[in-house]
Amino acid sequence: MAVRTLESVTVGDTVGPVTVPVTRDTLVAYANASGDQNPIHQDEDFARSVGLPDVIAHGMWTMGAAGTVVSEWVGDAGRVLEYGTRFTKPVVVPAAGAELVVEGTVKALDPETRRATVELTATSEGQKVLGRCVAVVRLD
Repeated sequence: MAVRTLESVTVGDTVGPVTVPVTRDTLVAYANASGDQNPIHQDEDFARSVGLPDVIAHGMWTMGAAGTVVSEWVGDAGRVLEYGTRFTKPVVVPAAGAELVVEGTVKALDPETRRATVELTATSEGQKVLGRCVAVVRLD
């Protein structure tokens, strides 16, 4: 995708929605890459034994997936200058897999610094899984 410019973006522009699939294989790969081998992310019986409905995605995977959507929208991950969120609910990943839906809105533009503030929403099964999810990106 082309790099976004200040002239091509306006307040109110939307990002997505983008649907990001997540499977148990995704979680195993993320656990191996991150070193987070907590069994709530891979062992259905263990997850249920601690009160979860099923295996859940790593919070940092969820945050990263939403961050990838905004970095692809702006055209380059290096243009994401700030990014933060709060975790509101886990992404439950049954054996058949799940989906994370990420969308956003440009809330502010700063022509002097050539920055845009994008508020993101991430949901799974209709439930908001990230709150106060905001990215500040640099525009060309």
